Amino acid sequence: MKHFSKLRYGAAYYDEYMPCERLEKDVEMMRAAGVNTVRIAESTWSTLEPRPGVFNFTPIDRVLSAMEKAGIDVIVGTPTYAIPTWLAAQHPDVLAVTQEGRGLYGHRQNMDITHPAYRYYGERVIRKLLEHVKDAPCVIGYQLDNETKHYGTAGENVQRQFVEHLKRRFHGSLEAMNKAFGLDYWSNRIDAWEDFPDVRGSINASLTGAFARFQRQLVTEYLQWQADIVNEYRRADQFITHNFDYDWRGYSFGVQPDVDHFAASAPLDFASVDIYHPSQDHLTGAEIAFGGDVSRSLKGDNYLVMETQAQGFPQWLPYPGQLRLQAFSHLASGANGVMYWHWGSLHNGCETYWKGLLSQDFAPNPTYREACTIGADFARLSEKLIDLKVENRVAILVSNEALTGAAAFPMGDGVAYNDVVRGVYDALYRQNIGCDFIGPESGRLADYDLLIAPALYCADDGLLQRLKSYVEGGGHLLATFKFGFSDEETKVRADLQPAGLSELFGASYSQFTLPDGVTLQGELPGISGAKAAGWMELLTPCGAQVLAGYAHPFWGSYAALTRNACGRGAAWYLGCYLPEGEAMEAVVLAAAKDAGITPPPLHFPLIARGGRNRAGKAMRYLFNYSGLRRSLHWFGGPATELVGGKPVAPEEEISLPPWGLAILEEA
Repeated sequence: MKHFSKLRYGAAYYDEYMPCERLEKDVEMMRAAGVNTVRIAESTWSTLEPRPGVFNFTPIDRVLSAMEKAGIDVIVGTPTYAIPTWLAAQHPDVLAVTQEGRGLYGHRQNMDITHPAYRYYGERVIRKLLEHVKDAPCVIGYQLDNETKHYGTAGENVQRQFVEHLKRRFHGSLEAMNKAFGLDYWSNRIDAWEDFPDVRGSINASLTGAFARFQRQLVTEYLQWQADIVNEYRRADQFITHNFDYDWRGYSFGVQPDVDHFAASAPLDFASVDIYHPSQDHLTGAEIAFGGDVSRSLKGDNYLVMETQAQGFPQWLPYPGQLRLQAFSHLASGANGVMYWHWGSLHNGCETYWKGLLSQDFAPNPTYREACTIGADFARLSEKLIDLKVENRVAILVSNEALTGAAAFPMGDGVAYNDVVRGVYDALYRQNIGCDFIGPESGRLADYDLLIAPALYCADDGLLQRLKSYVEGGGHLLATFKFGFSDEETKVRADLQPAGLSELFGASYSQFTLPDGVTLQGELPGISGAKAAGWMELLTPCGAQVLAGYAHPFWGSYAALTRNACGRGAAWYLGCYLPEGEAMEAVVLAAAKDAGITPPPLHFPLIARGGRNRAGKAMRYLFNYSGLRRSLHWFGGPATELVGGKPVAPEEEISLPPWGLAILEEA
């Protein structure tokens, strides 16, 4: 990534939204808080271009001038993720047609990102803006669009492109496409390209899965399109990034279904991300860690938290100390800065009750005063904390195709793909086992001692073979239910499951069901009595060691968890979903120890994360995610606690206050 000279700390800032003249006072308060960076412009197209071809950059000029004078750097966003009224009025077909029909104006992110008119006017405003700001010394980089997704776009424009995509993919052969997608079922066969039906009506998971993959590719192409434009204007010292977001469950939760983040990050100098999470007694740090680990994994490098909450929704108002805990938690995953959404709370609009650092009265408040301490520590410790390099021995394999395929054939109890991913991840997190994320195309399997493949429903033969070779070469693989059930086209393999890999796992199955009153039993500590939910496969061992079975009068003869030695490695298979975190923790801990991985002697709510800093010294962040004081004995070598400047000896007791932290740099 382009080198940051210091940790970035700041907020999104919109002078356009202010109900009164605030700029000078806001800058003064920013400086007092240690803010060194603001993000502007990404949601202000209608302000910058109130009428077609009529541009007004006065708000931009005001902010750039004030920030330049104050020594605060600026990230400029391309203002394309919310369209102006005149564009919708002149070209109503710019509004995306989705599964629900043509969208109405009012929401942001409601356009067809491929539409020629949208692209024409979007390019024009981008170029006009960049021509205006590119030479400003305070502009350090550009954010492409914002939280870009395909927004469900599926109108005629998109469907024509999809058909042309399929023609290229299948070399014009309808027969090959019909066979790959199994379209003979229910007379879905297509025998003329001009008869291609509206994909929105399809009930064929192979076809809809291919369309979902195509829609994700639209996002990748769209960001590359914007990057190509920005590259014409940016200086050598300016970066390009994008603010990714993740699956939303009222907060950031899991793998984004509408974007292939690994592919979409290609044109970026580094990835940026927004991470939102529960607060108060519900703050665990898991969402912060998950979002950070995914973001760091996209380009294998440090990233920027472009948005996170200061106060946020009313239920997110942080307890005293939580804002500091959250900020340093981001750094512990490899973030090179933290920026809040946003500086000041809005006085109208749909996000009126989403508070920034300041409330609507603009007066200093406890959250702002705590932010001032963070800014001071970021500035003081920047050289020690920036560019943290995180190295992990565990990786989780995630797949958009598997997510889409699993959604087409839902499991029971409302269990979805991201529940399985987060179940695995949270179990690792609570046991203080760090991990990276990799995609199906990764060539880095051998970099890890343990790979975990949660609910890998769709996988091509090449990936399955690479996983087999990984285990035979000495790796450890933990796969869960629904592993490799279908190929890359969501077509079920005609074989005992796990198809083609029953020898690898030493177990197979042909039947599965939804568990009803089923628990597990076994000698693995923490597994007996655990509830099975959502899905269960009736595993029959054929050489594997059975670590747990089902405690049930009729399913009791089948295995639930197996381990099989293969080559120089081992393959574990979990045949059911475990909603209770303790049971999943038992499984991942056993698999990690089997791979030679010993986590630090801590357990949630005490969390340890870290890596190596620029000086090559080991860094450990110690966090207390609870409202009670907690103590631990330092498990590393001689170190210095950086916040207080105190030396810490091995085995010395460290006491962390409620929602407190310590940062240790080993000698």
